[in-house]
Amino acid sequence: MSSYKLIVFVPQASIDQVKSALFAAGAGRLGNYDACSWQVLGEGQFRPLAGSQPAIGQQGQVERVAEYRLETLVAEADLTAVVAALKLAHPYEEPAYEVVQLVNV
Repeated sequence: MSSYKLIVFVPQASIDQVKSALFAAGAGRLGNYDACSWQVLGEGQFRPLAGSQPAIGQQGQVERVAEYRLETLVAEADLTAVVAALKLAHPYEEPAYEVVQLVNV
């Protein structure tokens, strides 16, 4: 069975709610441990375009936000549920995330 790494960018004020949702859906398990993740604070940038409904910022204006890059592991069996939980818990209309398949050697 494959395992994956989920990488998502989360505004600082929402990091705990997003992590809780991901962990509840099955993310962050490694052997006899759970709630495993790694995060680092940085700055994200975006400009909401016409038709958007931004949680932060205004259409047409570049917005810079303190965001965490959050990484956690996800088993293949939990991947669909974890991504669904991410989309529900994340405050952004279009959360930026990546799913990377891992190779165990």
